[in-house]
Amino acid sequence: MYFRKDAERGYNTYIDTKIDDMGTQMDIGLLVMEEGDVYTIDEAEKETAALLFSGDVVFEYAGNKVEGHRPDCFRYEAYCLLSPRKVKITITALSHAEVYIQQTVNANDYKPVMYTPETVQVQHAGANGELMGCMRREIKTFFDYDNAPFSNMVLGEVLNFPGKWSSYPPHHHPQPEVYFYRFDYPQGFGVGFANGEVFKTEHNGALIITDGFHSQAAAPGYAMCYSWGIRHLDGDPWKKTRIDDKEHSWLWKADANEHIFQG
Repeated sequence: MYFRKDAERGYNTYIDTKIDDMGTQMDIGLLVMEEGDVYTIDEAEKETAALLFSGDVVFEYAGNKVEGHRPDCFRYEAYCLLSPRKVKITITALSHAEVYIQQTVNANDYKPVMYTPETVQVQHAGANGELMGCMRREIKTFFDYDNAPFSNMVLGEVLNFPGKWSSYPPHHHPQPEVYFYRFDYPQGFGVGFANGEVFKTEHNGALIITDGFHSQAAAPGYAMCYSWGIRHLDGDPWKKTRIDDKEHSWLWKADANEHIFQG
């Protein structure tokens, strides 16, 4: 399933588990703020991830006060707060700001963690000319099972270069996943393959992945950055599991595509 919204000032709900979790077991929303706006999160049962897409904000939580500055998600790294249930979070906007919110039920009580531009894990995938550079992208991980085994979620971003592919070759995993898209131009677009369907992806669109192989591409000229959030399954956490489509497994060969230009 894919859908998008014309986000308005305030909290824009995309997935509300009280109504329909769409198979994700997560609440998803986009918080749009103007200078001086204050937003409070105080969950009794759910842990929260608050990812700064753009703008200047102050995060206050558990006696901590952290200022996040991110002009955009294409040239600047992120601030991402991961906090357990029963911890009050206050976000104050110092400018126009947009924050991605992801939540799920978690009975674990742990110390909140602020992931900063200095701690983000970055993988420069496809940077060595694989597939003629067609799948060059940056895969960024804020937290996963390796560095946050106490969480029931995973969260990261992919910087999809214009005209390139990501989440490729096509793969799948049993854990549900949500992609939330941002483009460097409001008219930017791409294409998402998931759940056996094909979707045109646009700014502030969300793709709900619950079944089958998935992959992405951005239209030439438009950079695409999307957050990727995974909910661990009970007894089956996501540990970088990647089940590739066997039909396309040959694409991992170092000399894939070279035959086209021989002779």
